[in-house]
Amino acid sequence: MRFAFLLLLTLMTFNATADDARFLERDVTVQGETLHYRVFVPDGWTSKRTWPVVLFLHGSGERGSDNAKTLSQGLPPWLRTHGKDFPAVVVIPQVASGAYWSGKYEEAAIKALEASIDEFHGDRQRLYLTGLSMGGFGSWQIAKDHPDLFAAAVIICGGIEHPPRLESPSHVDGVPDGVDPYAWVASNIGTLPVWLFHGSDDPVVSVEGSRGMHHALEARKKEVRYTEYPGMGHGVWENAYATPGLWPWVFGHVKAQ
Repeated sequence: MRFAFLLLLTLMTFNATADDARFLERDVTVQGETLHYRVFVPDGWTSKRTWPVVLFLHGSGERGSDNAKTLSQGLPPWLRTHGKDFPAVVVIPQVASGAYWSGKYEEAAIKALEASIDEFHGDRQRLYLTGLSMGGFGSWQIAKDHPDLFAAAVIICGGIEHPPRLESPSHVDGVPDGVDPYAWVASNIGTLPVWLFHGSDDPVVSVEGSRGMHHALEARKKEVRYTEYPGMGHGVWENAYATPGLWPWVFGHVKAQ
């Protein structure tokens, strides 16, 4: 019995190691500090052609410096199951404990994306942005600061939160005082198509953040889809990333040259 248990534990450890081996470890230097990130490289990758590249921003629970917690929630676990057929490189940066997706860590995310485009033959007309929770706020931050970079975005249980709560990790920097923050952000992300997801009973990030952005984008005739899960709370990312038609919609968008 003990032998069977040890064998099972060994196999589980091997499988986890084999899975994580698909998520290559890399680092960038920003403001004199070395920051680590992961890159998921799909099966069949070859340098003989260019590849779509997805930038994934994690939530507050995955903050740290271990370059490992980022694989525990959202897109990376989904890739472990479905990655065999996933047709894109995925860049997975990490924010330090207590920080959020702004300043140095926004710079690091973009620098990791650029390094991955160069190393893995990324297609600059097919760059995509996605994030959950704090990473959803970070997605709005990056979309606002880099309005012409991405071909499409998937933002899960995110928002704007302006003005932010004291030391809140969930807000977008740079929104002027005295304006409608939803309208302002919607007007400053260029032509970026967005698909939003949120649970109607989210106790962590108010659903009003996604509803507000949905209405603001619609009012400006932007391309936007919104999926709200009735009765669901915060952790809707498993449902979102498994949505039929999501990835064909994402990869169906290509920026004009």
